[in-house]
Amino acid sequence: MMKGCSDLGKIWTYPIVKGKTRLNILCALTPQFFGRGANFFDRRYVWPYKGLIVGTDPVAVDAVGAEILRRKRIAHFGEDRALDVQPVHISVADKKYHLGVSDLSRIEIVKLGWHGEVLL
Repeated sequence: MMKGCSDLGKIWTYPIVKGKTRLNILCALTPQFFGRGANFFDRRYVWPYKGLIVGTDPVAVDAVGAEILRRKRIAHFGEDRALDVQPVHISVADKKYHLGVSDLSRIEIVKLGWHGEVLL
């Protein structure tokens, strides 16, 4: 398995950033749920989710986003099709850098607005 951007969380420890971010917004208006790495694009795997994932915990925001994409892959393919590059940066940000919570069972999700096809 490729390491991908597993040490991305280190950025949050730099003095110029540390303690300064208050709100994290993950745009999920038209996300791509399946691909082969960061530079891969295929319109077949893009859908109009029409969502924003917003929170004060950057790890939780990413964990929720990753879970939505995982559930969309299951709905589309009929199975949890693995990605070439797993989103390990989420658990690393939690376990190594202690930046937030990656365990979905410990994340409070509040849904606002339209709930059709919300997936989570």
